Amino acid sequence: QVQLVESGGGSVQTGGSLRLSCVVSGFTINGYCMGWFRQAPGKEREGVAAISRGPGGTYYTDSVKGRFTVSRDNDKNILYLQMSSLESDDTGMYYCAANLGYCTAGWPRAYFRYWGQGTQVIVSS
Repeated sequence: QVQLVESGGGSVQTGGSLRLSCVVSGFTINGYCMGWFRQAPGKEREGVAAISRGPGGTYYTDSVKGRFTVSRDNDKNILYLQMSSLESDDTGMYYCAANLGYCTAGWPRAYFRYWGQGTQVIVSS
């Protein structure tokens, strides 16, 4: 069965770093578009980063470019999101998501078929 389990969230001060992990079972992530989304209280879920199948081209929302890095370990079947220089606006629930094939343009939320339950990130001063 398909399962995506996020971990690595926590509380960190502005300027700090966290690495989120998404352990996947039920499919091989190398053949999938893998994405990270986040949702702040009272706001819509937004795409943060994605990595495509195969060669693994990466994509980022403008607000995290230069600060976040998405990667995957195909042998371990784990997706990562390395976050640095964290800001208060980065606070939210972070979700791992997946869909078979290459990432589609804009990698919208509706494109992803499989989702994890999320891990909380809190950035404070």
